[in-house]
Amino acid sequence: MIEPHAPAPPGVPPTRRGTGGQAGRARLPVRPGTGRFLVLVCVFVCAACGLVYELELVALASYLIGDSITQASVVVSVMVFAMGIGSLAAKRLRGRAAAGFGAIEAALALLGGCSAMAVYAVFAWTGDWGGLWTDGPRHLLVAFSLAIGLLIGAEVPLLMELIQRIRRQDAGGAVADLSAADYVGALVGGLAFPFLLLPWLGQLTSAMLTGAVNAVAGGALVLGLFRGELSRRGRWLMFLTNAVVLGLLATAAVLVDDFERAARQAVYGRDVRVALHTDVQEVVLTGGTRGRPLDLFLDGRPRFSGRDEHRYHEALVHPAMRGPHARVLVLGGGEGLAAREVLRHPGVRRVDVVGPDAGVIRLARTDSALSSLNGHAFDDPRVRVFTADAFAWLRQGPPATAYDVVVADLPDPGITASMKLYSQEFYGLARQVLADDGRLVVHAGPVASRPRVFWTVEATVRAAGFRTTPYSVGGRASSFAAGPDRAAGASRGPRDWGFVLASASASASASASASASTSASAAAANTTPRQRPVAVQAPRPRPRTHTGPFSVAALAAAERRADATRVEGLPPSTLVHPRYGD
Repeated sequence: MIEPHAPAPPGVPPTRRGTGGQAGRARLPVRPGTGRFLVLVCVFVCAACGLVYELELVALASYLIGDSITQASVVVSVMVFAMGIGSLAAKRLRGRAAAGFGAIEAALALLGGCSAMAVYAVFAWTGDWGGLWTDGPRHLLVAFSLAIGLLIGAEVPLLMELIQRIRRQDAGGAVADLSAADYVGALVGGLAFPFLLLPWLGQLTSAMLTGAVNAVAGGALVLGLFRGELSRRGRWLMFLTNAVVLGLLATAAVLVDDFERAARQAVYGRDVRVALHTDVQEVVLTGGTRGRPLDLFLDGRPRFSGRDEHRYHEALVHPAMRGPHARVLVLGGGEGLAAREVLRHPGVRRVDVVGPDAGVIRLARTDSALSSLNGHAFDDPRVRVFTADAFAWLRQGPPATAYDVVVADLPDPGITASMKLYSQEFYGLARQVLADDGRLVVHAGPVASRPRVFWTVEATVRAAGFRTTPYSVGGRASSFAAGPDRAAGASRGPRDWGFVLASASASASASASASASTSASAAAANTTPRQRPVAVQAPRPRPRTHTGPFSVAALAAAERRADATRVEGLPPSTLVHPRYGD
């Protein structure tokens, strides 16, 4: 049982009574019940802000570095570790709990509120993360995770001390009250970030707003409820500190649009034409005017470059189109370029395109440069577009009875969000929608730089019951990469594309290995860049027959190139055991 404290000696403030640094009952401007409620409200707000900071760092790590599973694990584990250290360090501040809590909240508001802008600024203006900056983003994010975790960890012990000063109760009851408020606040913060803050305000502004809320909550609690524990000088210092923090956050919020434009130009160059945040990702289009090639970036990753996208899409589509191809399914390819290549073949009666992002599909229809590049494929009456996740769409059952060709034009398997689209279960669903003599072609990432990933894709396709023909097309003219590469520089981009052509029947597999037309040589397919105009211009007439670069000899050479990198004995990737991490 806790004994009441004796009266304080003369000259000792009431809040410093007792022994061992333990404070007595605080003098409050409100009733004790109201004071406890206000402290619990502050716990709720601080917990919500803390989780928003954590999710913000995870989102930044995944966006700037890639491999979201690894980055999320690093950020969360470092923050949890730091929170434990912060809780221990807060023991030294229990004698000055109110002043310590106010200072911690001001520092947390400034660090957490500006973390996103600081990390993105370093990323934008230091260019490629190579050389000296190979591990730069990881180090910077770990530093922010550590500092923010230390401050978050120090909050609860100090709040526990403050709530005990209002009215002493058993430790178990006090912990239960604070834990309840803390967990409910974390729930609200965890839901607010993806469903409210991120879509409406974006990463930078949402972090600043969270910091402002954090500063107001901490300052209001200390200056309003526990001001008796501070000297007059301490109250003014606390007020000015929070005013400076709020002023800095407000200034950053006012300048955030100019900052984003400048940072975007530093990352993508000065010819950014379109930059928008859809419900799925950030979409950036550059070039497409005055003879500059049109480039598309999705969440900072180069999706295609107008310099050489035709070589990728021709290599992806045309080998699979030998044989029946009246009904074609394109999974991914929301920019319309794979559909453009499909429509070059006579006899195509129906093309279904399944893309996850309505914003990209809308740009493919309405942006003059992009619609010109894709040959206005989405205006063709044979093309039907579905906005859906490819995996879920296949599970629900496609409208066509069976497809002659399925083209999987999907992001690289090294991206965590795409791993399920390279699983044995996914290829099993694709097999169910294929006709008996149908073919499946899969973009499987670069071969030379990531052979284990490529051959894991091939092993996974085989495990789903397909006969496979892996092949590789090299000699890129630019840095176009559908994979997880964060830099747009050619020095970072892989120099080849790998594909897996597959069928469920032996006869279809045999014809697939000799697929494509015979009008160009292997050298034209693999070593000679062919430039195409990508500036805004009148729609190019679509040829009635395909005269692309893939000959039988070219495809055979592409098969040999891939086979030279073969890695044997790799297990398939499944939903419960993805195997594409580098």
